Amino acid sequence: MAPKTRPTKRSVSQFLNAVKDPQKRKDCKTILGLMKNITGEKPVMWGPGIVGFGSYHYKYKSGREGDWPLTGFSPRAQNLTIYIMPGFSSYTDLLKKLGRHKTGVSCLYIKRLDEVRLPVLRTLIRESYRTMKKAQKITT
Repeated sequence: MAPKTRPTKRSVSQFLNAVKDPQKRKDCKTILGLMKNITGEKPVMWGPGIVGFGSYHYKYKSGREGDWPLTGFSPRAQNLTIYIMPGFSSYTDLLKKLGRHKTGVSCLYIKRLDEVRLPVLRTLIRESYRTMKKAQKITT
């Protein structure tokens, strides 16, 4: 079964400009700039609601496989979701310094950027991106 979330031609700018909450829209644009700077990659819309940078191919033992961004984010209704694809086990020290957040398997949930320390978030995204590139043997 192939995943439904794939890169699209949809405009990242139009998507972000349509975010209704002005603070969330501003935070998204900050994260966009941060990720552009860290990755050096062009942002791409993945499905209807994820802004992704780079991509990698995964394949599970079950046979399920697909492609996903190396990092990215999404302005969800409840939170800003930032995709930290290696998960969080290697980043416990950074998470302690980050500020108010929650985590899922590879999702970092924050309400607003002013509730976290931006330099710590930058480091977390940068280290996650480097880890994924190294694991996938992707060179720039």
